[in-house]
Amino acid sequence: MRSVRQLVTLTAAATVALLAVTANPASAVPKPPGIVVQNGVTQPVFDYTQAIRERRYVETEIDSDHDGKRDRVEVRVIRPAETERGLKVPVIFQPSPYYAGLNDVPNHDDIDRDDPAAARSAGGADRAAETILFAGYLDNYFVPRGYAVVFADSIGTGGSDGCPTSGDPNETLGMKAVVDWLNGRARGFTPEGDSARATWSTGKTGMIGVSYNATLPNAVATTGVRGLETIVPIAGISSWYDYYRANGGVVAPFPFQGEDTDVLARLVLTRKNPEVCAGVMDELERRQDRETGDYSRYWDERNYVKDAHKVRASVFLVHGLNDWNVRTKNGIQWWNALSSNGVQRKIWLHQGPHTDPFNVRRAEWIATLHRWFDFWLHGVRNGIMNEPMADVETAPNQWTTSRSWPVPGTTQVPLFLGPEAADGRPGTLSRWPSGFGHDQSFVDDTSQTADQLVDNELAADPNRLAFLTTPLTSPVRLSGTPRVTVRASLDGRSPYLTALLVDYGTDVRFAGIATVPGQDCIAPGIPEDPGCFNKRAYVTRETPLKIVSRGWLDVRNRYSQWDETPVAAGRTYTLSWDLQPQDHVFKPGHRIGVVLISTDRDHTLRYRTGTRVEAELGLSHVLLPLS
Repeated sequence: MRSVRQLVTLTAAATVALLAVTANPASAVPKPPGIVVQNGVTQPVFDYTQAIRERRYVETEIDSDHDGKRDRVEVRVIRPAETERGLKVPVIFQPSPYYAGLNDVPNHDDIDRDDPAAARSAGGADRAAETILFAGYLDNYFVPRGYAVVFADSIGTGGSDGCPTSGDPNETLGMKAVVDWLNGRARGFTPEGDSARATWSTGKTGMIGVSYNATLPNAVATTGVRGLETIVPIAGISSWYDYYRANGGVVAPFPFQGEDTDVLARLVLTRKNPEVCAGVMDELERRQDRETGDYSRYWDERNYVKDAHKVRASVFLVHGLNDWNVRTKNGIQWWNALSSNGVQRKIWLHQGPHTDPFNVRRAEWIATLHRWFDFWLHGVRNGIMNEPMADVETAPNQWTTSRSWPVPGTTQVPLFLGPEAADGRPGTLSRWPSGFGHDQSFVDDTSQTADQLVDNELAADPNRLAFLTTPLTSPVRLSGTPRVTVRASLDGRSPYLTALLVDYGTDVRFAGIATVPGQDCIAPGIPEDPGCFNKRAYVTRETPLKIVSRGWLDVRNRYSQWDETPVAAGRTYTLSWDLQPQDHVFKPGHRIGVVLISTDRDHTLRYRTGTRVEAELGLSHVLLPLS
C-alpha cells in the first residue's frame, strides 16, 4: 500500500503533466487524419482495403409483423479505419429490399379479363434483373474520400424483422430509424446483442438508390428527419398509385404485366420465418383493389408527393426519359412538388431506360455525384449549387443545360385533331380546329401492341386513329407534360383510352419521276426534288418512329380517379387525361403524331377485342409544352 506522501507526489506529478499538455497542445494525443480537399473535391486518402466492415441491428418504432416487438433492421457499415482513431465521417446510405435476392412469385392472372385460358405472366424470374441496380461503386469510391457507406435491408427482407408493405409508412419508418441511429436517436445492437452506437458518424447523411432503392429515400425525406441532408433518387417512385395505376385504370410497370403491390411484397419477403407475414400479404392483396383501379386511402398512404412540404433534405433527382418501368410521371410530379415547396434541388434527365446514370454517362455522373455529396455532407464549397439546375439529354449523347425544368420559354401549344383523307389515310394535327362535324371511329384489337399500331402511319388502319402534322421546317422541343382532350364514345368491354405521342422521322431521297397513284409526295422544296411541287416527282422513304410518350384513361374515372361513374354505350363524353412527361426534340422533316387506341397491350389490362370507339373531332386536341 502506498503512503500518503507517495500519493501526494503522484498527484502533483499528474497535475504538472496536465498543465503541460494544456499549455502545449502539440504534445497531446495526435489528431486523427482528416479529409483532403483539392480542386473542390475530397481526395482518396483513406485505404479502402483497411476499411472497417461491421453489421449492426437498428431498432425501429414499428411492429409491422405484429409480434409484440419493435422491428429491427439489419445495417452493414463500411467506414475508414481512421474512424477508430477519432475521425468522424458523414454517411452515404443506400437502403434496399433486394440485397437478399427475390422469391419466385407468380403475377396476377387477370391480365386478359375475358380470356381465362390466356398465357400468364411470370414473376420473380422476370424481376431478377432489378437486383443489379445497386450502386456498386459507392463504397470503393467514397470510403477512400472520407465517407462511411451504409447498406440496410428494408423491413421484412434479408436480415431485417417485420414485413414488406410496398411503400407504406412502415417501410418509411423502418429506414428512417437508420438515419436516427446515425444521429444517436435510435438504439443499435451488435450481432451478439450488445449496445452499438454510431460514434464515428457526424450524423450528416445522404441517401441514394435506383428504383425501389430510390423510392425509400423519397419516402424517408417526407418525414423531415433531421440529419438527412440530401437524397439522390434515381428512377424512384413518388406515388405508388402512379406505378401500378393510371387515371383510374390498372396499368402495369413494363414489362411486369400482372404485378401489383402484393406480388412485389411477396417477391422481396426474404426474412427468416416469412410465414409470419402471411396475414400482411393477404391484406395488401385485398386493399389494393385490382377490380376498379380507383384511388383510395390505401394508395394515399403510399403517396409521397402530398408530403413534399415536409422535405428538409436537398434532392438530386435523376430519371431516364425512356423508362417505362418507373415512368417519368413519378419523377416529374415529385420534382414539381419539390419546386413548389422551395426545396434545393438539381435534375438529370437522360435518354436511358430504367437504369443508373453510371451506365449512361459514367465519368460525368461520378464527377457530379462526388461534388454533390462533398457539398452537402462535407461542406465543401465547390460551386455546384451555382450551376444550371437541369441537365437534359435531348438525344443520344446530346446534353443541354438550363436554369430550371421544364426549360424556360416553354409554352402550351394546342394541336387540333383534323379529319382523315378521303382514302382513309391519317388525319391532321394543326393549330386551328378543322374537324367540326367529322366523326371517326376505330375498333379495339387487344392482340396488337402499341408499337404495331403506330407503324405504317400513312396507311388506313381500322384499329386506331392517327393524326399527323406536316413535316416540320425547324426543330421543335417538347419539355413537360402533354395532355389530350377528346370527345368520344365507347361501346364494348374495354374501358381504356390510350393516347400515344409519336415522332415520325423521315429519311428522304429522290426516286425519279413517277405517276404511280397513292404514293406520297412529302417534304416539298427539298433541293434535289424540285418536281415535288408539281406532284410528279416522288421519293422513297424510310420511316423510323419513336413513341415519345403515352397516357391512359379508364373512362369510368373520367370525373375522378377516386370513383367510377358508369359509361353508357354510344354516349359521347368529353375525356381529358395526361401523358407521361417528356423532354424530346422533333427534328426538321419529322412529323409529330398522335395515335388513339384503346388497349395498350404491354401496359393496360386486356378486355375482349371489339370495343368500338368513335371520336368527334372539332375541338378534340392535344396540348403540347413546346419551345
